[in-house]
Amino acid sequence: MCTFSHKTRHLVILAKNGDESALNQLYRVYAERVRWMVRLRMGRELRSKLESMDLVQDTLIHALSGLDDFTYKDEGDFVRWLSKIAENEIRGSLKKLHADKRDIRKEVRLYNYGPITGGGFVRTPGPIEATTPSVIMSRKEDLAKLEKAMDELKPEYREAIILTKIEGLSYEKVATRLDKSPDAVRMLATRAMVSLAAAFRSI
Repeated sequence: MCTFSHKTRHLVILAKNGDESALNQLYRVYAERVRWMVRLRMGRELRSKLESMDLVQDTLIHALSGLDDFTYKDEGDFVRWLSKIAENEIRGSLKKLHADKRDIRKEVRLYNYGPITGGGFVRTPGPIEATTPSVIMSRKEDLAKLEKAMDELKPEYREAIILTKIEGLSYEKVATRLDKSPDAVRMLATRAMVSLAAAFRSI
């Protein structure tokens, strides 16, 4: 992880100085991760109405073209920044659909994500670890299966998983956002992961 973070930092510095090769490398390295940020946030109904790859490309283009406004501290900062831009792209697309008289916001709940703290994925010990989103995404297999399993979860479980496991928020930060205690968030995340593991195995 340290080597990867160092590489990202180096690429960001080069890209901010106008190195086109560094921009292209950042695009290649993060395109897949942004794709799953977008798709897991969209949900099944929204995915049927919006083209996720367009949102991925727009997210990366906006992020990389706006690097002058970004200050790199660690890879977590970069991932948080990409995540916030992805959220904005999804919301912008929803507004466009609404303007076109195709208001699907009544059909789909777009989860309200806030600033993210901490970098990388949060690991959960125990028998469900093999089916955590981070493990699945890191080995780049069964991603479609993960997507389907996430679609089967209760909204509160899905939100807990995305906030704690995909985005990497601490239990304390999630507690503040959801107006719950850290212990309540920990229990919610644990129940959510058990449900995800069961849904993943049943698909």
